[in-house]
Amino acid sequence: MIYASRLEGYKKPFGAVKAGEKVAFTLTPPRSAGWWRAFLCVKYEFGDMYSEHNMDWNGLHGDSDVYHTELDTTGLLGPVWYWFRCERTDGVEGFYDNPGIADGECAYVTENPRAFQLTVTLPDYTPVPEWFGRGLTYHIFPDRFCKGKAKTPDLQSMPGERILHEDWYDCPIFRPDEKGEVRNRDFFGGNIAGVREKLPYIQSLGAKTIYFSPIFEAASNHRYDTACYSRVDPLFGTEKEFAALCDEAAALGIRIILDGVFNHTGYNSVYFNGAGFYQTLGAYQSEDSPYYKWYNFQKWPDEYESWWGIYTLPQVNESHPDYIDYIVKNKDSVVRRWLRAGASGWRLDVADELPDEFIKELRNAARGEKEDAVIIGEVWEDASNKIAYSVRRRYLLGRELDSVMNYPMRDSLIGYVMGGDAAQFKNAMEALRENYPRDIYHSLMNALGTHDTPRILTVLGATPGEWAQTKEGRSETILPPERRELAVKRLKLASAVLFTFPGSPTVFYGDEAGLEGFEDPFNRRGYPWGREDKDLLKWYTLLGKARNGSEALQTGDIHYIRAEGGLLVYERVTRDLKNRALICVNRGDTHVDVTAGGYKRTVTDVFSKEKICPADGVLTVPVEPMSVRVLI
Repeated sequence: MIYASRLEGYKKPFGAVKAGEKVAFTLTPPRSAGWWRAFLCVKYEFGDMYSEHNMDWNGLHGDSDVYHTELDTTGLLGPVWYWFRCERTDGVEGFYDNPGIADGECAYVTENPRAFQLTVTLPDYTPVPEWFGRGLTYHIFPDRFCKGKAKTPDLQSMPGERILHEDWYDCPIFRPDEKGEVRNRDFFGGNIAGVREKLPYIQSLGAKTIYFSPIFEAASNHRYDTACYSRVDPLFGTEKEFAALCDEAAALGIRIILDGVFNHTGYNSVYFNGAGFYQTLGAYQSEDSPYYKWYNFQKWPDEYESWWGIYTLPQVNESHPDYIDYIVKNKDSVVRRWLRAGASGWRLDVADELPDEFIKELRNAARGEKEDAVIIGEVWEDASNKIAYSVRRRYLLGRELDSVMNYPMRDSLIGYVMGGDAAQFKNAMEALRENYPRDIYHSLMNALGTHDTPRILTVLGATPGEWAQTKEGRSETILPPERRELAVKRLKLASAVLFTFPGSPTVFYGDEAGLEGFEDPFNRRGYPWGREDKDLLKWYTLLGKARNGSEALQTGDIHYIRAEGGLLVYERVTRDLKNRALICVNRGDTHVDVTAGGYKRTVTDVFSKEKICPADGVLTVPVEPMSVRVLI
């Protein structure tokens, strides 16, 4: 091996560092290559600078030269890109670069090297509050979780010409109306009363956090078209009920995170008022509106910037002082007000489309209101090096986001349980662990499904032909018994990894109960109360209990033992080495015996309750095909 960015023999310390720390690099090219000098080449993302650092020759190790240097990161910030350049006495030069393979191993190229990434955060970087990431986050789509005992308000008093389903188990409306639009105006009546009634159920799953999709007044059932940031949607409940929910949840050890949709508002809103529903003077009514400058009109009133060109979602100017004051800075701003009402943090919708300065100010305001508030961003890629609209983002450098939604894990984990190589999953996860600050990696929102993705059982069991059906066909399709059985087996493997991985296991309401469904709106059906998959629900409950009962699963570092083909074996070990957990996933079709050393006590299987005793410190664990063992 010549260089491996994830092994401390070549780079120390592992992963991201704070500005001012020194990072040691060791390169061991083969003696036969004939190099007589080596340099660490560094390109700085912010500042557009490049430098080369001479590496000292430290003798030979076997048939390899050993070159070493240290990089002082004082004054650096962001992703710092590096590779190695070597020279021969005859003037020939070559590079050792990053091909993106296991353990960050390098490759030799003659030109155009590909860079490794070193993430450098601010020196006074504030860690993520400890409460988030340790336990389960339960994701609720408010209209579809539970319709509790509460009086239904007058639908005409709310925007949107609402339709209220009488049958909780109806299929959501998906066909276009007479204007060819899918308006998402059908509601099922999920409310705060229902969530309060089901708090014991949510607690039984092991949840420590509830994350709500938007709860504020809006014309649509998804409520991402905010009509009024200062009012809970009347069909969902009241501010007083929300505060009571927060108090009752807190008594059970559960915190609440709200969804902040701050890149756009609704067309039908207090601020834009395109439908003229509200008594306020909206930006659509008059250029004298106090909200007019929030929006970017090309030609008032009908031509304006909107999110992805959707006219019902007029885009706001997040840099306008009045808007920033209203959402963030004012002592009674939206962000502060709802934290005071009982929320513990915000998830930021479409964070890629919010300016860095806006996110920074928002986090400052949230921490000013509650010092342990968390801010989580919707980012679908590696957030440490994300480029959005041609700008490299600064999400994870210590002033903006505390965490992000871990869609890369979702994609990689689905790929593995559907037949992919465990080594590919490991490599993808280790790349994130290398790029993210440790506390952020341990606070990622890890999910297999969200309101934006098809139901995970459908993903794991549907055929290409079923995906290719018309929307009408997909609305009626459920998995036949034999494929549902296979999908459940795959889901058990994936969910076991989800609950035993660093970060907060995040479950979209109903996944634990076996809900199926293709894309929106079929993934947003009502929770199947009384029709749950009891076996799957028991599985999730055991996982939640295991997570909450194991310090290793909550905070331990991850160490991979085997990752090849269908076999994925790793440990979670606390830094004091007092607590550990062993996870063995066999996605293959043959029996495997797994061995792991360093165990001094008997461990217990979370699912079977079987106890396994180590022999001379070594555990031998039999793992059947398509099964998983979690030993703590």
